[in-house]
Amino acid sequence: MIRNNEITYVFTSPLNPDHPEFTAHHAKHGDGVKDVAFTVDDAAGIYNKAISKGATGVQEPKTLTDDKGTVIIASVRTYGDTIHTFVQREGYTGVFMPGYNEHPSREALNGVLPVPELLYIDHCVGNQRDGEMEAVASWYEQMLDFHRFWSVDDKMINTEFSSLRSVVMADFDEKIKMPINEPADGIRKSQITEFCEYYGGPGVQHIAMRTEDIITTVQRMKARGVQFLAKIPDTYYDNLRVGLGKIDLQVQEDIDILQREKILVDYDEKGYLLQIFTMPLEDRPTFFMEVI
Repeated sequence: MIRNNEITYVFTSPLNPDHPEFTAHHAKHGDGVKDVAFTVDDAAGIYNKAISKGATGVQEPKTLTDDKGTVIIASVRTYGDTIHTFVQREGYTGVFMPGYNEHPSREALNGVLPVPELLYIDHCVGNQRDGEMEAVASWYEQMLDFHRFWSVDDKMINTEFSSLRSVVMADFDEKIKMPINEPADGIRKSQITEFCEYYGGPGVQHIAMRTEDIITTVQRMKARGVQFLAKIPDTYYDNLRVGLGKIDLQVQEDIDILQREKILVDYDEKGYLLQIFTMPLEDRPTFFMEVI
């Protein structure tokens, strides 16, 4: 398990070649996201409600206890082989949950380089095959009482060669956001279709991590060897300057620095966001990270 502020990743691999849960998953998908977990107030209640509506259970409510307190977990299956685990911590004071202890050693690099200021997970994107997005979005509505936060179709997001449809599902408080994508017709095979083929079905395409200083964060990550997508032409930033001028929107960051670091700017009359994507984290083009 590793952590940066409110971001926690748990890495799992099979110890033996016949592990019933992870060996087959890794053989089919390669490295990828199996479980997107949510902190909840009532793990058993959410699980039972979802099951009563037709969700497929993976782990019935289970109580884990040690000298630091109690954690209740339960899991259901969502799209593809991805699952959601509901984690209820009853005043638990341990580092994560029962069975986990603080590691005795420290990351040596943190004593040499400043730590990237990544705050929390902003969203997790799930890629689906063509025609499957609507069913997955409805699953979140029916099973977990999520709602549709935002959506676009292929008329809004497209290039000369490919396009996509997307709907962002959010919980009641709109703290959890789960964009669901599917490909639309185009001249070339879309990135979403490519993902599903290499991954062996639907799955989590990328995880976005929130920062409040993207320039410094990206520079710190690059110093640690992180590779970001770099094929952003200078004309993108020339057009950006023109577009921002037309709506009289002032970007606080220095656009010259954004251009040098290849940070993207998405904007409209209401404001803007800054984002950058890493290269795929493995040989298969199936998973990458976003800083937003």
